Amino acid sequence: MKTLIRPALTLFVLLSMMTGLMYPLLVTGISQALFPVQAAGSLILRDGQPIGSKLIGQNFTDPNYFRGRPSATAPQPYNAAASGGSNLGPLNPALKEAVESRVKILREADPDNPAPIPVDLVTTSASGLDPHISPAAAEYQTARVARVRGLSPDAVRTLVMQQTKDREWGVFGEPRVNVLELNLALDALTAKTRP
Repeated sequence: MKTLIRPALTLFVLLSMMTGLMYPLLVTGISQALFPVQAAGSLILRDGQPIGSKLIGQNFTDPNYFRGRPSATAPQPYNAAASGGSNLGPLNPALKEAVESRVKILREADPDNPAPIPVDLVTTSASGLDPHISPAAAEYQTARVARVRGLSPDAVRTLVMQQTKDREWGVFGEPRVNVLELNLALDALTAKTRP
């Protein structure tokens, strides 16, 4: 029995060190060397302080800003510790109520906008953390943001086009706009136009 326990323990310790210590350190070192921004969380900095991540949405409700896709996380929106969708099926009355409530909020925020509301402004993503909206969702909000900020709609529309990212490698996904980056660019544009 002793002849079996000692090699088993030795192998256990050796494999634990390799897979539990050496491999994670190696992968972490390589990722930080090759992809330092991504390995650090794709943080967005302002004056050297992190204000958000390119990968996690934020709850913008001020009419001065573009709104992001709704979040289904709890206890607060865009809670990265509680990532997950609502899992409400298309026939679930709770989903219908949530969408109707979101439509009402968007219509009240911009009563003069008769355009159909893009679906990504009233439905949550699978992760509940999506930092992007479609160009159509940004366009829907352009007139409101321009009016509230005292900017021309064309200037805001140009900013949205500049912030729109194409499909990954021209193939994967859809064109998208990162809401935090767009709102930061909007702040910069507004600061430039003020006397």
